[in-house]
Amino acid sequence: MHSLITAVVAHDEAARFLAWPGDFELGRGDHVESVHLASGAALEGFAGDGAGGTYFFCGDGGEERPVLYADSEGGAALVAIGLPELLRLLLVAPWWRDCRAFTAAESSELAAEYLEDMPELAVRRDRAAEALGLALPTEAEVLARLHQVATGVGKDFVLVFTAEDEPYDPLIEG
Repeated sequence: MHSLITAVVAHDEAARFLAWPGDFELGRGDHVESVHLASGAALEGFAGDGAGGTYFFCGDGGEERPVLYADSEGGAALVAIGLPELLRLLLVAPWWRDCRAFTAAESSELAAEYLEDMPELAVRRDRAAEALGLALPTEAEVLARLHQVATGVGKDFVLVFTAEDEPYDPLIEG
């Protein structure tokens, strides 16, 4: 089976794009505090961001498992069903954490800010996607899917701060 994690590691350009602007780095899977899923399902940290957030695979299996993101401020959300979906989100809308309304206008505004600092963003994104063998959806599609996953099936993936047995706050509201 083709492993996307192996592909990211093997393709330096894809890894660099995912690191910035994607703010996603493999090997940063140690979360800042002890957490577990309320359901008791397995939780495996596999990547993180520069602000102390962590990406976790949920349940048993491989890269097809649901992916939960937890920030360092006590917020969490299921953000993708499988690693391919997560990487498409990070490639198409690396600003997803700043999207609160999930509208095309909001995403366009955020995209414009990124393009101001990084005019070659689309070219780099397309080369990274090609290296990873991923077809890219539109911004609207990827953000709609993020919202659908987080507010639909994501309701069954409640992250709990183990020390206080308190659930994290939802990062994405229905």
